[in-house]
Amino acid sequence: QVQLVESGGGTVQAGESLRLSCAASGSIYSINVMAWYRQAPGKQREMVATITSGGSTDYADSVKGRFTISRDSAWNTASLQMNSLKPEDTGVYYCNFRRVRTPPGDYWGQGTQVTVSS
Repeated sequence: QVQLVESGGGTVQAGESLRLSCAASGSIYSINVMAWYRQAPGKQREMVATITSGGSTDYADSVKGRFTISRDSAWNTASLQMNSLKPEDTGVYYCNFRRVRTPPGDYWGQGTQVTVSS
């Protein structure tokens, strides 16, 4: 079992920055991937950024150059630094923890609202 607690959401103006954090606890051993997803009203959930336990990162094209994902030295916290925010970044942001083995698992946080006003 893995528990995820997100923090850092809020309301900002376009062009400003926010930093989201996700603290993972429980069975976070083994090879794993932490990620941030977001879901805007009326749209499906989409991947924003991922980071593996080996440090490899991946980003959605819409956020490349603006967002940065990182993990702490203990590999149990994932942060998402969001710069130059745009109104289209508005949505509920969810932290995801995926354990590749053993056993594999997929866990989600409750989500945190990010609102960017124009």
